[in-house]
Amino acid sequence: MSRMTPFSSPLLLGFDAMEKTLERLAKTGDSYPPYNIERLSGTDGKTERLRITLAVAGFAESDLDVTTEENQLVVRGRQTDDTEREFLHRGIAARQFQRCFVLADGMRVIAAELKNGLLSIDLDRPESERLVRKINISVKD
Repeated sequence: MSRMTPFSSPLLLGFDAMEKTLERLAKTGDSYPPYNIERLSGTDGKTERLRITLAVAGFAESDLDVTTEENQLVVRGRQTDDTEREFLHRGIAARQFQRCFVLADGMRVIAAELKNGLLSIDLDRPESERLVRKINISVKD
């Protein structure tokens, strides 16, 4: 028996990647580091802007890596263990993380800033042009 998915309609063509992305999102369960996503009003009032803020206390700029890979925003953090220090109690662990956000088509990262232990990443989606194109029909005898 085949599994029915929202994208199994014959009228939805080319949405295979979207279906795989939704399946991948359903499998993620890591909640570190905590984050906020907020909608910001654009300067012109039309452009949609978003800000993702991650709590990365203890991470320096050199410990963080922000990249876009295809339609994903990937934030990685890697702290190195300081072996020269002797801890009597260690409640703050040097951790690694990778947090992925799936971006819609046209979304772009415009800035990333680290301030007071918070990494803020600003994104926008410029208004796309409406493209109407006439397709010529060829007739073969």
